[in-house]
Amino acid sequence: MITEGELEQQTCRVEIAGEVGTIYLPSFLTVMEAVAFKQAFQDCCQHNSEMKKAVVDFAATQFIDSSGIGALVNAWKVSQAHNIEFSICNVASQVMMALSLAGLDTLFDIQKASEPPSQLSDTAQSPSFARAVDAPMVTHPSVVSKTKRLIDIMGAMVGLGITAVLFIPIAIAIQLDDPGPIFFSQTRCSLMGRRFQIWKFRSMVADAEKLKHKINNQFADGRISKDENDPRITRVGRFLRKTSLDEFPQFWNVLKGEMSLVGTRPPTPDEVEQYEIPEWQRLDVKPGITGEWQVNGRSSIKTFEDIIRLDLQYQERWSLLYDIKLIVKTVWVIFDKKSGAM
Repeated sequence: MITEGELEQQTCRVEIAGEVGTIYLPSFLTVMEAVAFKQAFQDCCQHNSEMKKAVVDFAATQFIDSSGIGALVNAWKVSQAHNIEFSICNVASQVMMALSLAGLDTLFDIQKASEPPSQLSDTAQSPSFARAVDAPMVTHPSVVSKTKRLIDIMGAMVGLGITAVLFIPIAIAIQLDDPGPIFFSQTRCSLMGRRFQIWKFRSMVADAEKLKHKINNQFADGRISKDENDPRITRVGRFLRKTSLDEFPQFWNVLKGEMSLVGTRPPTPDEVEQYEIPEWQRLDVKPGITGEWQVNGRSSIKTFEDIIRLDLQYQERWSLLYDIKLIVKTVWVIFDKKSGAM
């Protein structure tokens, strides 16, 4: 049963004053609150045609996760569609760190809180908010685990050493099969939606993007392109993919802290732009070179929902031991032709 205090924490308050609409956010901006905020903001824009500026007040907010980030991105897009100026104010320092990590400070105006939370608003003085202030700013445990990060660094060093040994023969094979770049780089999204460049050995023809229209999209919802018989894949590329050697340059991403050895599948910005609020939870952890999606047979996964389910399953089950199990399973499926994982 939801108590009055918990209901207060989930509620968004909207005030309209002339051409300015102000939306006051609750103490936490996670999945339930993010969905409520998304609806409240859309209603505010649709039913107030005279509104020229939308201000999202973070005075009472002390915690935000990737779902909250997704709701803010959605609100910004809605404001753009209605030609409404969008800004955020009274952002606490720990929330500001999350917004900056996601790169939102480059999208719209964000004003930090200049006063202690207790002086910013009536909401901030409520008993429910007092409990929120006492709660530390937390993230998924895998993100703050020093042991996991140490394993990532050690694994990345070993992986890069192996990559250095294999680089020359792989580079020669790629050039002989299809002259062009040795590496392939693509923008992906990491923790909280932060963008980074992922690296792989090139497994497709040099002008692969121009031939993208030839792909048979096997996902009914069209959100991810996948074709087991993709004509753009070269002969050497098929071998690299089958053995997962094409993934080895990603150890550099792991060393830099953009990825982890084990995590969720790193989505493209195009995928993220189509996310509904709950799907943003995928970005609560770092993406991995391997994970649930990889070891459960990529060729057997037919819908986008399957990927979401496996990524959220990883977050729920996460532990250092679980990571080790997934690493062992990854090695197994590489040599198991029936797995279809590679």
